[in-house]
This record gives sequence, structure tokens and C-alpha cells, in this order.
Amino acid sequence: MERKKLLFLVEVAIFSAIGIILDQFSFSLWPQGGSISFVMVPIILMAFRWGLKGGLLTGFLVGLLQTMFGAYIIDPVQGILDYPLAFTVIGFAGLFAGVVKRSLEEGSMKKAAVYITAGVFIGALLRFICHFLAGVIFFGSGSEGVPAWLFSLGYNGSYMGPAFILTSIVLATLLISVPRVATNRQMTSA
Repeated sequence: MERKKLLFLVEVAIFSAIGIILDQFSFSLWPQGGSISFVMVPIILMAFRWGLKGGLLTGFLVGLLQTMFGAYIIDPVQGILDYPLAFTVIGFAGLFAGVVKRSLEEGSMKKAAVYITAGVFIGALLRFICHFLAGVIFFGSGSEGVPAWLFSLGYNGSYMGPAFILTSIVLATLLISVPRVATNRQMTSA
């Protein structure tokens, strides 16, 4: 049991670091933030490996670390919405951990791809909602005559849509090609 807890903590730390590194290699659409990156990949991978606790904790750490590496914060509540909370909720992809693993174990790759995409969608949608709310509440209208909600919808949708698609493709390709990546089973020596 202790070994499994240690493995969990080590993986959370490693996958959080990978998330921060992947986020540094992003395509920025807007000067004040909003970039297309692969930051969700390690968070959702942890969510599929360890369930909600793995995804939520990894996402929280990624969001917290981002605040230390150049986050765009104008208000403490906005900072929480855009960083720790937005990345924590990506971990809700872990709701699909069981069905993703079962589908992969059964060799039902089309079914696995659907569940992987659904998990990514839930995580990306919840992250989008956090960014959208921060945009409406704290940034207001970015262009004269455009309502704050419409501007936030377009602004955040412009990078979250492509990030969802790319994350879905990467994770479906990875997990279908190497299904054991979705499990946290310890390897035994022969």
C-alpha cells in the first residue's frame, strides 16, 4: 500500500512538471494569454491512470505552478479561476477512467476512442467555463460594443477548441497504441 501511495505521489509530481514544460511550448493566440498547448495531456493521462484524485491533484499543481511562471493575474479571484481552478477541473476527465481502461483491456479501440474523447471534452469544457467566467467577470468587453459574455466566449473558445481537438488526438493515439499507459499497475519482475 505504501509503495502504491509513493508511486501515486511521484507520478503526480512528474506529470505536473511535464504539464508545465508542455505549456512552455505553446502557440499563443493573444498577447494577454490564451494559448494552444498540450498542457491538458498529462493531467488527463493522470486522470485516466488514477481516476479523479490523480487528475484533480495533477491539475491543481499545474495551475498553481503556472501562477509562479508568468500568470496573467489582475485580481486574486480571477487568478484562482484562470489558474488553479481551471486546471484542477480538467481532472474530472477521471470520471471516464474506468470505461477507458475497460475498453482498452477488451480491445475495443473505437469505444475507447469515444470515451477518451468524452473525458477530454468534460475536462476541456470545465476548464473553458472557468476561463469564460473569469473573462466575463473581470475582463469585460475587449472591443467596443461587444458584450462581455460574447467577447469571452470568442476569446476563450478560440484556443480551447483547438486545444480540445489536439489533446483528444494525442491521448487517443497514445492510449490506443500503448494501452498499458492508461494503467497504474506496477510492473513485476520475472
